[in-house]
Amino acid sequence: MRPVVGREAKVLTVSSSGAAGVREDRSGEALVQALSARGYVVVERRLVPDGVQSVAEALHELCSGFTGLVLTTGGTGFGPFDLTPEATRRVIEREAPGIGEAMRASSPRGPLSRGIAGTVGRCLVVNVPGSPRGALQSFEAVADVLPHALELLAGGTPH
Repeated sequence: MRPVVGREAKVLTVSSSGAAGVREDRSGEALVQALSARGYVVVERRLVPDGVQSVAEALHELCSGFTGLVLTTGGTGFGPFDLTPEATRRVIEREAPGIGEAMRASSPRGPLSRGIAGTVGRCLVVNVPGSPRGALQSFEAVADVLPHALELLAGGTPH
């Protein structure tokens, strides 16, 4: 599929073991492939350790002046270091609860994800789980509505 003009994305993997180089970033790679298959151009990919500060700082940098989609993968569960939603709430300006709800409804284990979504200027941030399967299921659950959301954020009108 050819890239769609103006449809850019960034992927942020949240994993302390990945950032330390002891674990391969399979979910980030799976998301890059899924985004590309849907016509997105992935313009940046990052890996940061778990934690509110590290994730919030990365999101600030990734969203600054960016019009497009930022997918985070990892840190959305119930573990003591799963703090991606808390970090995301520090950065977003407006929450998009329907996106998180749709992702949670997409699979039997979906309710175990605490991922959220929201906007920062003209950027849409979406948290998905850290497993490749969970990340892809969550992304696919909302992939069809994302282009319209991004169009609206970029200044397009709903009519």
